[in-house]
Amino acid sequence: MKRVFVVIFLVVFSITNLKAQRRDIVQYKQNWDKQQVFWGYFLGLNMKDYKISYKTNNAFIVSTPGMGFEVGLIGDLRLHNNISLRLEPGLSSNSKELAFTHIYGGKKDSIRNVNSTYFRVPLLLKFNTDRLDNMRPYAIGGLSYDYNFSSNQDNPQDNSDGEFRAKKNNFSYELGIGVDLYLPYFIFSPSIRGVFAINDELVRDNNPNSQWTGQVDYFGTRGVFIKFAFH
Repeated sequence: MKRVFVVIFLVVFSITNLKAQRRDIVQYKQNWDKQQVFWGYFLGLNMKDYKISYKTNNAFIVSTPGMGFEVGLIGDLRLHNNISLRLEPGLSSNSKELAFTHIYGGKKDSIRNVNSTYFRVPLLLKFNTDRLDNMRPYAIGGLSYDYNFSSNQDNPQDNSDGEFRAKKNNFSYELGIGVDLYLPYFIFSPSIRGVFAINDELVRDNNPNSQWTGQVDYFGTRGVFIKFAFH
């Protein structure tokens, strides 16, 4: 019985001490979440490659992902205490290597280096937890329109001439988690996102039986973004 009282005393003491410590924590930016609209910007890194499916069971393209960067602006509209609508227009740049393993004759025919720069306009819903002192975890997800400046779509030459072509206008969806960290002078918000193309991005070669694109059924970007936002 004495042990029970000792355990109860220790638990009560610990809870009381924890509450006392929490009262000593200075909460920054206490009025920030009351704003209807706020702005910010982000910087980040990405790692992208392609999801590829085929008309047959023979997979022959190896996609090697490359590291790229992100930069853009943020507009946030508060819909509810824990929900906001967010627009994150920005630039995304990346390079990838495609190896066509079934093609022999040297890198000129079997390797394609794909350098892409996208203007991305994601429209996202952000779901926040209640604030925990100076942090607020969240989940985020939505759709994005992606314009590929480096698509090569209108080039009449194709892979037989050494030119890889992709579509200009694309759509993707993204899902992620992050945390808002309330600091004395600003809010720092790191997050990690998964991004997945919705439409097929590949422009087929002029020859429908092309050894590069003839057997490709779907070709779409997928990637991981790490974003560092500042408000």
